[in-house]
Amino acid sequence: MLKRSPAQCPIRVRPGLVSHILLQTGDTPNNNLAVTRVEVAPAARQQAHSHAPEQIYVILEGIGRMNVGSEVTAVHPGELIYIPSNVVHSIENTGDGKLIYLSVSVPAFDLEALYDTGQLRVEGED
Repeated sequence: MLKRSPAQCPIRVRPGLVSHILLQTGDTPNNNLAVTRVEVAPAARQQAHSHAPEQIYVILEGIGRMNVGSEVTAVHPGELIYIPSNVVHSIENTGDGKLIYLSVSVPAFDLEALYDTGQLRVEGED
């Protein structure tokens, strides 16, 4: 059994965002999942980006606006957003409190390396 809390995991901090890397490549024998818990401060937003693994966001707390490709929608606690492979996406906190979501990617990827080396493809960069 593998059990982790956000306090036990690697953390990556960007302006207005704190990411707790709960599970990534190398953490399980099959490397099927990558899981991150992300806290977004009020009025902060994630930079638009894309990557090969499919992904879902599950909104745990707060409200926001999600962009996936050309689609934009409001998001609320309990909702799931599916993000296809290589589609540009981002999320923005539109509320007064923290927006917290769980990100799950399939297959797993090395989240620490992506944050540290900028391997994520950011919108507008080639």
